[in-house]
Amino acid sequence: MTPTFDFSQNIILENETVLLRPLQESDVENLLEISVNEPETWEYSLVRANGKENLENYIQIALKARENKTEIPFIVFDKKSGKYAGSTRFYDVNIGFKTLQLGYTWYGKQFRGTGLNKNCKFLLLQYAFETLGMERVEFRADNNNQRSIAAMKSIGCKVEGVLRSQMPTLGSELRRDSIVLSILRNEWFDEVKVNLKAKLNKA
Repeated sequence: MTPTFDFSQNIILENETVLLRPLQESDVENLLEISVNEPETWEYSLVRANGKENLENYIQIALKARENKTEIPFIVFDKKSGKYAGSTRFYDVNIGFKTLQLGYTWYGKQFRGTGLNKNCKFLLLQYAFETLGMERVEFRADNNNQRSIAAMKSIGCKVEGVLRSQMPTLGSELRRDSIVLSILRNEWFDEVKVNLKAKLNKA
């Protein structure tokens, strides 16, 4: 049976640590501090959110993609600090094929290495596999982005390979090699879910 999804519905995902809700235009104010003070956050990104103008553009692109039913963007709220921490999204959503990608993930410095990302990924993966009925969740990163690759491996992603010269880089003639990782439905239920949940309790 092919799952269906209403892209206009407001998905709220939360636990005791984090809350994810739909990204909206007014979130420029909630993310502006990170945008202005930590521009290096988007070092490996083709679409950057550093500075107010870029942040506004970043959010507009995300909202347009939601209208086009290809992406589901979220803002991330850290309950421990009571602050907005960053953003993440489902993208390249293909309901018919039961696949999607999880990415466009970034957090301010103070939220990295705190366990926040693992909590976010647990909620997002649980929703993808258990509510949307996905068979495959894919992740990609710049093959030079070691921090991001390590984070993906730590939640249970398996490396599939590297797409050579897969996309341009911002403001440079160099092209990016993209590493591809994934989690499959059976892997989620067999091992990834329980292993990731155990790590949340230690965070």
